[in-house]
Amino acid sequence: MPEQRHRLNPRKLLLSKWTARQVQQRERHFLVNDWLRDEQGEVLQVELQAVLTRRSQWIDWRELQDSSRWQQGWH
Repeated sequence: MPEQRHRLNPRKLLLSKWTARQVQQRERHFLVNDWLRDEQGEVLQVELQAVLTRRSQWIDWRELQDSSRWQQGWH
């Protein structure tokens, strides 16, 4: 079964809320805190911060399009 993708505008990701489909280290809810852009202003990566632990991680923004791993909003 092919993975489903969210349609996202990378420029609207800042401060968006996400729920991980699989909880790891008690972390489920995340907030996009920052982004990394190239010289042309295109978003390359986003910084996700766990709401509970405040741990941050950088991921390719396209990973958020995988609905088997991420759900937009806090659920």
